[in-house]
Amino acid sequence: MKRGLVKNIGFVAIVVLMMGGGVISSNAIEVGSNKTSVSKADISNMMKLIDIAGKQRMLSQRISKDYLYAGEKVSVSKANRQLKASFQEMQEIHKHLVDSINDPDIQNLLAFVQLSIEDFKSIANEPYSLDNAQLIIDLGESMLEGSQYVVDSLKDKVKVKESDIVDKAGKQRMLSQRIAKYYIAYQAGIRDKNTVDQMKEAVKNFAQAHQILMQNSQNTPEINRKLHDIDRLWKIVHKFYLNIEKGGLPLIVFNTTDDITKKMNMITEMYVELSK
Repeated sequence: MKRGLVKNIGFVAIVVLMMGGGVISSNAIEVGSNKTSVSKADISNMMKLIDIAGKQRMLSQRISKDYLYAGEKVSVSKANRQLKASFQEMQEIHKHLVDSINDPDIQNLLAFVQLSIEDFKSIANEPYSLDNAQLIIDLGESMLEGSQYVVDSLKDKVKVKESDIVDKAGKQRMLSQRIAKYYIAYQAGIRDKNTVDQMKEAVKNFAQAHQILMQNSQNTPEINRKLHDIDRLWKIVHKFYLNIEKGGLPLIVFNTTDDITKKMNMITEMYVELSK
């Protein structure tokens, strides 16, 4: 895939969004109805969808990260296994969202996401180069933006405070992978100011959200235990992340951010359970 295709992504997104409603599965949930009240079951189902849609944000960053790690010959075997699994999970989640949501605007955005998935695969199958690394980073950003739009649209439909905490916890999964992505991008030679700024911004956003989650009055003892586990790790490793320009610790960054992502995934699912 050539760089020109990435430059046209914004245009494609606009065209897709202007196309109007598409084919909608007969078993789709009533997302986008004009109901004045939402049942407990509806809220629970929506929390699950927000969690699932939020995973696409994380996968957009993990795929970019794994491509770079494998290409730079760091933790190659693990990065390649994770890359393959991430593509499969992303496609499965995408199909679930398409089958579960009947809102025309979200359906149109999901059509754009499908294009991004195909482009991701195309680049990942090409020989590694810094040019392709930059392309896959750019596609990851487009995918992240599209996935966040889906999450925000779902939250807007249900309008309950539970959706905010599920969204925030789920976003932590993405931020931890984003940190690793920009760390390895800098080590690979993509050393512009944006790489450093995006890394530091991801660290700051993770730290702020972590404090909010730790102070959430609805936390169960198990959620608090897992958040404190992350807290102990974060207080040490975030300093490594901020030393992006010094570098030298790609394996530590890879493994610790994966550990945080795994823990935050469990915590997000626990918040979803609280909505039942």
